[in-house]
Amino acid sequence: MLKNNLIISCFLLFFLAGTGGCKTNQKMDKVRLITLDPGHFHAALVQKTSYPNVSDEVYVYAPDGDDLREHMKRIKDYNSRTESPTHWREIVYIGDDYLERMLAEKRGNVVVTSGNNGRKAEYILKTLQAGINVLADKPMVIAPEDFDVLRYCFDVADENDILLYDIMTERYEITTQLQREFSRQQEIFGQLERGTPENPAVTKESVHHFFKTVSGNPLTRPAWFYDVGQQGEGIVDVATHLVDLVQWECFPEQILEYTDDIELLQARHWTTSLSLSQFTQSTGMDNFPDYLKKDIVNDSLRVYSNGEIIYRLKGICAKVSVTWNYEAPPGAGDTHYSIMRGTKANLIIRQGAEQQYIPVLYIEIPEAVDLQAATANVEKYFPNVEKKYPGIALKKISDRVWEVQVPQHYHNGHEAHFGQVTEKFLQYLQDGKLPDWEAPNMIAKYYTTTQALRIAKAGSAK
Repeated sequence: MLKNNLIISCFLLFFLAGTGGCKTNQKMDKVRLITLDPGHFHAALVQKTSYPNVSDEVYVYAPDGDDLREHMKRIKDYNSRTESPTHWREIVYIGDDYLERMLAEKRGNVVVTSGNNGRKAEYILKTLQAGINVLADKPMVIAPEDFDVLRYCFDVADENDILLYDIMTERYEITTQLQREFSRQQEIFGQLERGTPENPAVTKESVHHFFKTVSGNPLTRPAWFYDVGQQGEGIVDVATHLVDLVQWECFPEQILEYTDDIELLQARHWTTSLSLSQFTQSTGMDNFPDYLKKDIVNDSLRVYSNGEIIYRLKGICAKVSVTWNYEAPPGAGDTHYSIMRGTKANLIIRQGAEQQYIPVLYIEIPEAVDLQAATANVEKYFPNVEKKYPGIALKKISDRVWEVQVPQHYHNGHEAHFGQVTEKFLQYLQDGKLPDWEAPNMIAKYYTTTQALRIAKAGSAK
Protein backbone atom coordinates (compact mmCIF):
# COMPACT_ATOMS: atom_id res chain seq x y z
CA MET A 1 0.00 0.00 0.00
CA LEU A 2 1.31 3.44 -0.89
CA LYS A 3 2.23 5.79 1.91
CA ASN A 4 0.31 9.01 1.51
CA ASN A 5 1.24 10.56 4.82
CA LEU A 6 4.65 10.88 6.41
CA ILE A 7 5.93 13.20 9.10
CA ILE A 8 9.64 13.97 8.80
CA SER A 9 11.27 16.11 11.47
CA CYS A 10 9.45 19.42 11.91
CA PHE A 11 8.11 19.79 8.38
CA LEU A 12 4.46 20.09 7.46
CA LEU A 13 3.57 17.06 5.38
CA PHE A 14 0.07 16.24 4.28
CA PHE A 15 -1.81 14.16 1.77
CA LEU A 16 -2.29 16.06 -1.46
CA ALA A 17 -5.76 15.70 -2.87
CA GLY A 18 -7.54 17.05 -5.91
CA THR A 19 -6.39 17.75 -9.42
CA GLY A 20 -6.24 21.53 -9.29
CA GLY A 21 -3.35 23.14 -11.07
CA CYS A 22 -2.19 26.23 -12.85
CA LYS A 23 -1.32 27.29 -16.33
CA THR A 24 2.39 27.94 -16.13
CA ASN A 25 2.45 30.08 -19.25
CA GLN A 26 0.59 32.81 -17.39
CA LYS A 27 2.30 35.29 -15.05
CA MET A 28 1.80 34.36 -11.40
CA ASP A 29 2.08 36.27 -8.15
CA LYS A 30 4.40 33.65 -6.67
CA VAL A 31 6.75 31.03 -8.01
CA ARG A 32 5.87 27.69 -6.46
CA LEU A 33 8.57 25.04 -6.50
CA ILE A 34 8.11 21.32 -6.95
CA THR A 35 11.01 19.01 -6.11
CA LEU A 36 10.86 15.78 -8.10
CA ASP A 37 12.66 12.66 -6.84
CA PRO A 38 15.51 14.48 -5.02
CA GLY A 39 18.25 11.86 -5.14
CA HIS A 40 21.21 14.24 -5.34
CA PHE A 41 22.25 16.84 -2.77
CA HIS A 42 22.09 19.55 -5.46
CA ALA A 43 18.30 19.48 -5.12
CA ALA A 44 18.60 20.78 -1.57
CA LEU A 45 21.24 23.36 -2.47
CA VAL A 46 18.69 25.16 -4.64
CA GLN A 47 16.89 25.83 -1.34
CA LYS A 48 19.92 26.77 0.74
CA THR A 49 18.74 30.36 0.34
CA SER A 50 15.34 32.02 0.10
CA TYR A 51 14.15 34.09 -2.85
CA PRO A 52 11.76 37.01 -3.14
CA ASN A 53 8.55 36.03 -4.93
CA VAL A 54 9.11 32.31 -4.29
CA SER A 55 6.62 30.62 -2.01
CA ASP A 56 7.97 28.99 1.16
CA GLU A 57 5.75 25.99 0.41
CA VAL A 58 7.61 23.42 -1.68
CA TYR A 59 5.87 20.33 -2.99
CA VAL A 60 8.01 17.19 -3.01
CA TYR A 61 7.12 14.06 -4.97
CA ALA A 62 9.36 11.03 -4.46
CA PRO A 63 9.53 7.34 -3.71
CA ASP A 64 10.22 6.39 -0.11
CA GLY A 65 13.86 5.80 0.76
CA ASP A 66 17.15 7.22 1.97
CA ASP A 67 17.40 9.74 -0.90
CA LEU A 68 14.26 11.51 0.28
CA ARG A 69 15.23 11.36 3.95
CA GLU A 70 18.67 12.87 3.24
CA HIS A 71 17.04 15.65 1.22
CA MET A 72 14.61 16.46 4.01
CA LYS A 73 17.39 16.50 6.58
CA ARG A 74 19.32 19.08 4.55
CA ILE A 75 16.26 21.32 4.24
CA LYS A 76 15.68 21.03 7.98
CA ASP A 77 19.31 22.05 8.60
CA TYR A 78 18.87 25.16 6.43
CA ASN A 79 15.70 26.08 8.31
CA SER A 80 17.24 25.62 11.75
CA ARG A 81 20.65 27.22 11.25
CA THR A 82 21.52 30.30 13.28
CA GLU A 83 22.69 32.52 10.44
CA SER A 84 20.14 33.44 7.76
CA PRO A 85 17.77 30.54 8.36
CA THR A 86 15.31 29.63 5.63
CA HIS A 87 11.62 28.98 6.22
CA TRP A 88 10.73 26.24 3.77
CA ARG A 89 7.62 24.17 4.37
CA GLU A 90 8.02 20.87 2.58
CA ILE A 91 4.75 19.25 1.53
CA VAL A 92 5.59 15.68 0.56
CA TYR A 93 3.85 12.98 -1.40
CA ILE A 94 5.46 9.55 -1.15
CA GLY A 95 4.50 6.69 -3.40
CA ASP A 96 5.55 4.63 -6.38
CA ASP A 97 3.27 6.79 -8.54
CA TYR A 98 5.06 10.03 -7.50
CA LEU A 99 5.65 11.17 -11.09
CA GLU A 100 2.08 10.56 -12.22
CA ARG A 101 0.78 12.27 -9.08
CA MET A 102 2.93 15.34 -9.65
CA LEU A 103 1.84 15.64 -13.26
CA ALA A 104 -1.84 15.29 -12.33
CA GLU A 105 -1.83 17.77 -9.45
CA LYS A 106 0.42 20.51 -10.84
CA ARG A 107 0.85 22.08 -7.42
CA GLY A 108 3.66 24.35 -8.58
CA ASN A 109 4.93 26.08 -11.68
CA VAL A 110 8.65 25.16 -11.52
CA VAL A 111 9.93 21.61 -11.16
CA VAL A 112 13.44 21.16 -9.78
CA THR A 113 14.89 17.78 -10.69
CA SER A 114 18.22 16.58 -9.33
CA GLY A 115 18.79 12.92 -8.75
CA ASN A 116 19.04 9.65 -10.58
CA ASN A 117 19.90 10.70 -14.13
CA GLY A 118 18.68 7.50 -15.73
CA ARG A 119 15.09 8.83 -15.79
CA LYS A 120 15.83 12.54 -16.10
CA ALA A 121 15.04 12.80 -19.81
CA GLU A 122 11.66 11.21 -19.10
CA TYR A 123 11.04 13.51 -16.13
CA ILE A 124 11.86 16.61 -18.15
CA LEU A 125 9.79 15.69 -21.18
CA LYS A 126 6.66 14.71 -19.24
CA THR A 127 6.90 17.79 -17.01
CA LEU A 128 7.16 20.11 -20.01
CA GLN A 129 4.29 18.33 -21.72
CA ALA A 130 2.24 19.05 -18.59
CA GLY A 131 2.99 22.75 -19.02
CA ILE A 132 5.40 23.19 -16.08
CA ASN A 133 8.77 24.98 -16.22
CA VAL A 134 11.86 22.88 -15.46
CA LEU A 135 15.06 23.80 -13.64
CA ALA A 136 17.24 20.72 -14.08
CA ASP A 137 20.49 19.78 -12.46
CA LYS A 138 23.16 18.66 -14.87
CA PRO A 139 23.30 16.44 -16.77
CA MET A 140 19.93 16.59 -18.45
CA VAL A 141 20.79 13.51 -20.54
CA ILE A 142 23.49 10.86 -20.09
CA ALA A 143 23.03 8.58 -23.10
CA PRO A 144 23.55 9.31 -26.82
CA GLU A 145 20.12 7.89 -27.61
CA ASP A 146 18.50 10.51 -25.35
CA PHE A 147 19.97 13.48 -27.20
CA ASP A 148 17.08 13.62 -29.68
CA VAL A 149 14.66 13.47 -26.74
CA LEU A 150 16.34 16.56 -25.28
CA ARG A 151 16.11 18.41 -28.58
CA TYR A 152 12.40 17.63 -28.64
CA CYS A 153 12.07 18.89 -25.05
CA PHE A 154 13.10 22.36 -26.15
CA ASP A 155 10.46 22.24 -28.90
CA VAL A 156 7.84 21.32 -26.31
CA ALA A 157 8.98 24.15 -24.04
CA ASP A 158 8.60 26.61 -26.92
CA GLU A 159 5.17 25.30 -27.85
CA ASN A 160 3.94 25.59 -24.24
CA ASP A 161 5.58 28.97 -23.67
CA ILE A 162 7.59 27.68 -20.69
CA LEU A 163 11.28 27.40 -19.83
CA LEU A 164 13.78 24.55 -19.63
CA TYR A 165 17.11 25.46 -18.03
CA ASP A 166 20.01 23.53 -16.56
CA ILE A 167 22.01 24.47 -13.46
CA MET A 168 25.44 25.67 -14.59
CA THR A 169 27.01 26.74 -11.30
CA GLU A 170 30.56 27.09 -12.60
CA ARG A 171 29.66 30.26 -14.52
CA TYR A 172 29.46 31.96 -11.11
CA GLU A 173 32.95 31.04 -9.88
CA ILE A 174 34.85 34.33 -9.67
CA THR A 175 38.09 33.30 -11.38
CA THR A 176 36.11 31.82 -14.27
CA GLN A 177 34.15 35.04 -14.59
CA LEU A 178 37.39 37.02 -14.60
CA GLN A 179 39.00 34.69 -17.13
CA ARG A 180 36.04 35.30 -19.42
CA GLU A 181 36.21 39.06 -18.86
CA PHE A 182 39.95 39.36 -19.51
CA SER A 183 39.59 37.26 -22.68
CA ARG A 184 37.27 40.01 -23.97
CA GLN A 185 39.96 42.66 -23.45
CA GLN A 186 41.69 42.41 -26.82
CA GLU A 187 44.47 44.82 -25.84
CA ILE A 188 45.49 42.40 -23.05
CA PHE A 189 44.50 39.00 -24.43
CA GLY A 190 44.62 39.50 -28.19
CA GLN A 191 42.68 36.92 -30.19
CA LEU A 192 41.95 33.39 -29.04
CA GLU A 193 44.41 30.97 -30.62
CA ARG A 194 42.96 28.25 -32.82
CA GLY A 195 45.03 25.51 -31.21
CA THR A 196 45.65 21.91 -32.18
CA PRO A 197 44.74 18.56 -30.61
CA GLU A 198 48.27 18.40 -29.20
CA ASN A 199 48.17 21.99 -27.91
CA PRO A 200 44.53 23.13 -27.60
CA ALA A 201 43.58 26.77 -27.44
CA VAL A 202 41.43 26.02 -24.40
CA THR A 203 41.97 23.33 -21.77
CA LYS A 204 39.74 22.69 -18.79
CA GLU A 205 40.46 19.98 -16.24
CA SER A 206 38.33 19.12 -13.21
CA VAL A 207 39.18 16.80 -10.32
CA HIS A 208 36.38 15.60 -8.04
CA HIS A 209 36.08 13.25 -5.07
CA PHE A 210 33.54 10.62 -4.13
CA PHE A 211 33.88 11.16 -0.38
CA LYS A 212 33.46 14.81 0.61
CA THR A 213 31.74 17.26 2.94
CA VAL A 214 28.64 19.25 1.96
CA SER A 215 27.09 21.97 4.13
CA GLY A 216 29.46 20.98 6.92
CA ASN A 217 28.49 17.29 6.99
CA PRO A 218 30.00 14.16 5.39
CA LEU A 219 28.13 13.46 2.17
CA THR A 220 26.29 10.15 1.93
CA ARG A 221 26.19 9.00 -1.67
CA PRO A 222 23.31 6.85 -2.88
CA ALA A 223 24.57 3.50 -4.13
CA TRP A 224 23.16 4.21 -7.59
CA PHE A 225 25.59 7.14 -7.87
CA TYR A 226 28.25 4.55 -8.72
CA ASP A 227 26.18 2.98 -11.51
CA VAL A 228 26.92 4.86 -14.74
CA GLY A 229 23.62 3.63 -16.13
CA GLN A 230 21.87 5.73 -13.49
CA GLN A 231 24.33 8.55 -12.69
CA GLY A 232 26.12 8.74 -16.04
CA GLU A 233 29.79 8.52 -16.86
CA GLY A 234 32.09 11.39 -15.97
CA ILE A 235 32.33 12.31 -19.65
CA VAL A 236 28.60 13.17 -19.69
CA ASP A 237 28.28 14.32 -16.09
CA VAL A 238 30.88 16.77 -14.72
CA ALA A 239 32.19 17.31 -18.25
CA THR A 240 28.91 19.10 -18.93
CA HIS A 241 30.18 22.02 -16.83
CA LEU A 242 33.49 22.15 -18.68
CA VAL A 243 31.94 22.06 -22.15
CA ASP A 244 29.52 24.76 -21.04
CA LEU A 245 32.40 26.99 -19.90
CA VAL A 246 34.25 26.55 -23.19
CA GLN A 247 31.16 27.78 -25.04
CA TRP A 248 30.34 30.52 -22.52
CA GLU A 249 33.87 31.94 -22.42
CA CYS A 250 35.03 31.52 -26.01
CA PHE A 251 31.82 32.59 -27.74
CA PRO A 252 29.92 34.68 -25.18
CA GLU A 253 26.25 35.22 -25.98
CA GLN A 254 26.68 33.74 -29.47
CA ILE A 255 24.32 31.11 -30.84
CA LEU A 256 26.09 27.81 -31.51
CA GLU A 257 24.67 25.28 -33.94
CA TYR A 258 25.55 21.70 -33.06
CA THR A 259 25.14 20.59 -36.67
CA ASP A 260 27.73 23.05 -38.00
CA ASP A 261 29.98 24.34 -35.22
CA ILE A 262 31.18 21.17 -33.44
CA GLU A 263 33.70 18.62 -34.65
CA LEU A 264 34.50 15.77 -32.26
CA LEU A 265 38.12 14.68 -32.66
CA GLN A 266 38.96 12.30 -29.83
CA ALA A 267 37.30 10.95 -26.69
CA ARG A 268 38.32 8.39 -24.10
CA HIS A 269 37.14 7.17 -20.71
CA TRP A 270 38.62 5.16 -17.85
CA THR A 271 37.65 3.85 -14.44
CA THR A 272 38.24 4.68 -10.79
CA SER A 273 38.38 1.71 -8.40
CA LEU A 274 36.66 1.63 -5.00
CA SER A 275 37.15 -1.01 -2.34
CA LEU A 276 34.16 -2.34 -0.42
CA SER A 277 35.26 -0.38 2.66
CA GLN A 278 35.34 2.85 0.65
CA PHE A 279 31.94 2.10 -0.81
CA THR A 280 30.60 1.47 2.69
CA GLN A 281 32.09 4.68 4.05
CA SER A 282 30.56 6.79 1.29
CA THR A 283 27.13 5.10 1.10
CA GLY A 284 26.55 3.47 4.50
CA MET A 285 25.85 0.15 2.75
CA ASP A 286 27.67 -3.02 3.84
CA ASN A 287 27.58 -4.71 0.43
CA PHE A 288 27.53 -3.86 -3.25
CA PRO A 289 23.96 -4.05 -4.60
CA ASP A 290 23.24 -6.53 -7.36
CA TYR A 291 23.10 -3.87 -10.10
CA LEU A 292 26.76 -2.97 -9.41
CA LYS A 293 28.11 -6.51 -9.51
CA LYS A 294 28.63 -6.23 -13.26
CA ASP A 295 31.29 -3.59 -12.51
CA ILE A 296 33.23 -5.50 -9.85
CA VAL A 297 36.68 -6.75 -10.80
CA ASN A 298 38.95 -8.45 -8.26
CA ASP A 299 36.68 -7.36 -5.38
CA SER A 300 36.88 -3.69 -6.42
CA LEU A 301 34.15 -1.60 -7.95
CA ARG A 302 35.25 -0.06 -11.25
CA VAL A 303 33.40 3.15 -12.15
CA TYR A 304 33.75 4.90 -15.52
CA SER A 305 33.89 8.25 -13.80
CA ASN A 306 36.79 9.71 -15.82
CA GLY A 307 36.83 11.05 -19.35
CA GLU A 308 38.49 13.37 -21.87
CA ILE A 309 37.12 15.10 -24.95
CA ILE A 310 39.13 16.87 -27.65
CA TYR A 311 37.04 18.77 -30.16
CA ARG A 312 36.76 21.86 -32.32
CA LEU A 313 34.18 24.53 -31.63
CA LYS A 314 33.82 26.99 -34.51
CA GLY A 315 37.38 26.05 -35.51
CA ILE A 316 38.86 26.51 -32.00
CA CYS A 317 40.45 23.36 -30.58
CA ALA A 318 39.47 22.61 -26.98
CA LYS A 319 40.13 19.83 -24.50
CA VAL A 320 38.08 19.03 -21.40
CA SER A 321 38.82 16.28 -18.91
CA VAL A 322 37.30 15.10 -15.64
CA THR A 323 38.89 12.86 -13.02
CA TRP A 324 37.32 11.34 -9.92
CA ASN A 325 39.41 10.20 -6.97
CA TYR A 326 38.01 8.69 -3.82
CA GLU A 327 39.03 11.37 -1.32
CA ALA A 328 40.99 14.61 -1.46
CA PRO A 329 44.24 15.05 0.49
CA PRO A 330 43.87 16.79 3.87
CA GLY A 331 43.03 20.45 3.40
CA ALA A 332 42.22 19.99 -0.28
CA GLY A 333 39.00 19.56 -2.21
CA ASP A 334 37.70 19.47 -5.76
CA THR A 335 40.08 21.35 -8.08
CA HIS A 336 39.95 23.11 -11.40
CA TYR A 337 42.62 23.95 -13.98
CA SER A 338 41.92 26.07 -17.02
CA ILE A 339 43.91 27.86 -19.69
CA MET A 340 42.79 30.12 -22.54
CA ARG A 341 45.63 30.85 -24.94
CA GLY A 342 45.56 34.26 -26.62
CA THR A 343 47.83 35.86 -29.18
CA LYS A 344 49.01 38.40 -26.55
CA ALA A 345 48.51 36.58 -23.24
CA ASN A 346 47.42 33.32 -21.65
CA LEU A 347 44.77 33.30 -18.93
CA ILE A 348 45.40 30.44 -16.49
CA ILE A 349 43.40 29.26 -13.47
CA ARG A 350 45.28 27.07 -11.00
CA GLN A 351 43.93 25.52 -7.81
CA GLY A 352 46.70 23.39 -6.35
CA ALA A 353 48.67 23.26 -3.13
CA GLU A 354 50.58 26.44 -4.07
CA GLN A 355 47.22 28.27 -4.22
CA GLN A 356 46.05 26.58 -0.97
CA TYR A 357 43.44 24.84 -3.10
CA ILE A 358 41.68 28.13 -3.82
CA PRO A 359 41.35 28.96 -7.55
CA VAL A 360 43.68 31.76 -8.66
CA LEU A 361 43.79 33.46 -12.06
CA TYR A 362 47.12 34.36 -13.68
CA ILE A 363 47.89 36.51 -16.71
CA GLU A 364 50.94 35.12 -18.46
CA ILE A 365 52.79 36.72 -21.38
CA PRO A 366 54.24 34.11 -23.80
CA GLU A 367 57.95 34.38 -24.66
CA ALA A 368 57.16 35.21 -28.29
CA VAL A 369 55.23 38.36 -27.30
CA ASP A 370 56.99 41.72 -26.85
CA LEU A 371 57.25 42.11 -23.07
CA GLN A 372 57.37 45.88 -22.89
CA ALA A 373 54.26 46.39 -25.03
CA ALA A 374 52.37 43.59 -23.26
CA THR A 375 53.21 44.97 -19.82
CA ALA A 376 52.00 48.42 -20.82
CA ASN A 377 48.73 46.98 -22.13
CA VAL A 378 48.08 44.92 -18.98
CA GLU A 379 48.61 47.95 -16.76
CA LYS A 380 46.62 50.31 -19.01
CA TYR A 381 43.56 48.15 -19.63
CA PHE A 382 43.31 46.27 -16.31
CA PRO A 383 40.99 49.04 -14.94
CA ASN A 384 38.39 48.05 -17.56
CA VAL A 385 37.89 44.80 -15.65
CA GLU A 386 38.40 46.36 -12.23
CA LYS A 387 35.40 48.65 -12.84
CA LYS A 388 33.18 45.57 -13.14
CA TYR A 389 34.80 43.76 -10.22
CA PRO A 390 35.82 46.46 -7.70
CA GLY A 391 38.65 45.51 -5.38
CA ILE A 392 40.55 43.14 -7.66
CA ALA A 393 44.25 43.92 -8.04
CA LEU A 394 47.37 42.79 -9.91
CA LYS A 395 50.37 41.23 -8.19
CA LYS A 396 53.49 40.75 -10.28
CA ILE A 397 54.88 37.24 -9.88
CA SER A 398 57.65 37.53 -12.48
CA ASP A 399 58.44 39.62 -15.55
CA ARG A 400 55.80 37.77 -17.59
CA VAL A 401 53.28 36.64 -14.97
CA TRP A 402 50.69 38.53 -12.89
CA GLU A 403 48.37 37.09 -10.30
CA VAL A 404 44.87 38.59 -10.25
CA GLN A 405 44.15 39.10 -6.57
CA VAL A 406 40.50 38.77 -5.61
CA PRO A 407 38.87 39.99 -2.37
CA GLN A 408 37.54 37.22 -0.17
CA HIS A 409 33.91 38.25 -0.54
CA TYR A 410 33.95 37.17 -4.20
CA HIS A 411 34.85 33.59 -3.14
CA ASN A 412 31.36 32.65 -1.98
CA GLY A 413 31.77 28.92 -2.68
CA HIS A 414 30.23 26.25 -4.84
CA GLU A 415 27.13 25.81 -2.70
CA ALA A 416 26.22 29.50 -2.97
CA HIS A 417 26.35 29.27 -6.76
CA PHE A 418 23.13 27.23 -6.77
CA GLY A 419 21.30 30.23 -5.37
CA GLN A 420 22.86 32.46 -8.01
CA VAL A 421 21.76 30.15 -10.82
CA THR A 422 18.26 29.98 -9.37
CA GLU A 423 18.07 33.78 -9.16
CA LYS A 424 19.07 33.99 -12.82
CA PHE A 425 16.41 31.46 -13.76
CA LEU A 426 13.79 33.37 -11.77
CA GLN A 427 14.71 36.50 -13.72
CA TYR A 428 14.23 34.59 -16.97
CA LEU A 429 10.82 33.45 -15.70
CA GLN A 430 9.89 37.04 -15.02
CA ASP A 431 11.09 38.03 -18.49
CA GLY A 432 9.13 35.17 -19.99
CA LYS A 433 12.05 33.84 -22.03
CA LEU A 434 15.67 32.73 -22.05
CA PRO A 435 18.33 34.70 -23.92
CA ASP A 436 18.28 33.68 -27.58
CA TRP A 437 21.58 31.82 -27.28
CA GLU A 438 20.85 29.71 -24.19
CA ALA A 439 18.63 26.96 -25.65
CA PRO A 440 20.69 26.26 -28.81
CA ASN A 441 23.86 26.29 -26.72
CA MET A 442 22.43 23.79 -24.24
CA ILE A 443 21.64 21.55 -27.20
CA ALA A 444 25.19 22.02 -28.52
CA LYS A 445 26.63 21.20 -25.11
CA TYR A 446 24.76 17.92 -24.73
CA TYR A 447 25.51 16.95 -28.30
CA THR A 448 29.21 17.31 -27.46
CA THR A 449 29.06 15.19 -24.30
CA THR A 450 26.77 12.44 -25.56
CA GLN A 451 28.59 12.02 -28.87
CA ALA A 452 31.91 11.98 -27.02
CA LEU A 453 30.60 9.12 -24.90
CA ARG A 454 29.68 7.25 -28.07
CA ILE A 455 33.23 7.70 -29.39
CA ALA A 456 34.82 6.73 -26.06
CA LYS A 457 32.76 3.53 -25.83
CA ALA A 458 33.60 2.62 -29.41
CA GLY A 459 37.29 3.13 -28.69
CA SER A 460 37.32 1.00 -25.55
CA ALA A 461 35.44 -1.77 -27.37
CA LYS A 462 38.22 -2.20 -29.95
